[in-house]
Amino acid sequence: MTLTLNLPGGAVTLKDGPAPENPGGWTRKALAAAHVVADPLAEADPWLDAPIDWDRTLAFRQHLWGLGFGVAEAMDTAQRGMGLDWPTSLELIRRSVADAKAGGHAIASGAGTDHIDPEGATLDQVIAAYEQQCEAVEATGSQVILMASRALVRAASGPDDYAKVYGRVLSGLAQPAILHWLGEMFDPALLGYWGDADHMAAMDTCLSVIEANAAKVDGIKISLLSADKEIAMRRLLPEGVRMYTGDDFNYPDLIAGDEQGYSHALLGIFDPIAGAAARALSALGQGDMHAYSAAFDPTVPLSRHIFRAPTRFYKTGVVFMAYLNGHQDHFTMIGGQESARSTLHLAQIVRLANEAGLFPDAALAASRARPVFAARGVEL
Repeated sequence: MTLTLNLPGGAVTLKDGPAPENPGGWTRKALAAAHVVADPLAEADPWLDAPIDWDRTLAFRQHLWGLGFGVAEAMDTAQRGMGLDWPTSLELIRRSVADAKAGGHAIASGAGTDHIDPEGATLDQVIAAYEQQCEAVEATGSQVILMASRALVRAASGPDDYAKVYGRVLSGLAQPAILHWLGEMFDPALLGYWGDADHMAAMDTCLSVIEANAAKVDGIKISLLSADKEIAMRRLLPEGVRMYTGDDFNYPDLIAGDEQGYSHALLGIFDPIAGAAARALSALGQGDMHAYSAAFDPTVPLSRHIFRAPTRFYKTGVVFMAYLNGHQDHFTMIGGQESARSTLHLAQIVRLANEAGLFPDAALAASRARPVFAARGVEL
């Protein structure tokens, strides 16, 4: 069916897109960084507390697993460091891992240092904080994703300090971890990570850390929104260490790869485009590059819009898409982050998602969109 919405910026005729499916045969490891669903009826202070709707949050992970994705838990897509604190993150990890184990699904979970104050933290305190979270994550049975640390940026005096911290933390892990180099466009407090504001110089330090600890490193996810930088690093990784693209601008080309290699994926954009991404990965496994591009390419304008600067507010678009597609009954986020994007921004999400065929039920999407825009003074 089709129906028309008079969105700000121009009317759009919504159409039913294909139902999400996974034909199988994937040749890339793909993890979706999943969002959390807030409990809008909890007695809490929305800007200070993190009330979670556990049923809806875990149901969304079942949705991702059902399409073939692994789940990257308690990452920045789940508002880690922007509303989701460490105690709530650990409870989320415990619940998700229990569901993953019950269903035989893949999961990896974020461990960082966000339970300590970055201001005045010493290297020893950073190491201890990492070790505390890594031990807690591994105790659940999850693989660790070693997240970038705001405290380490403050405490480190140069590249050698990063080598010391990562060497110590990685040496204590029971199984190889995925490292996460999150760029300052996602979190301004991480500017200068690996001891240098120049990404290529920082890359040299990061590669040396990986080479020194290769037995403890499954792979690295880099989120710098630069295909050239990712490809350059991918070609220098030690044998057996995976590159997981975290590039929400250029993922189709990076996952497809070139004559010298390809990237696996750990992406926040997989959350709202899961159905299309599953079809694309299946087509890639079958060598059908036409179908791969047909599934993936229309999603790129939406992803670039959702992740536009200030990139750290991309979670608003991710949750808005989940609401429109019926994965939750409201557009309310922890930390009040539903207000982080403009009305025009949300209207463009509807337009671009429709063009990408991401609304399996156009009538549902329209019925969900109307009250959101009405609350913002727009009658559809």
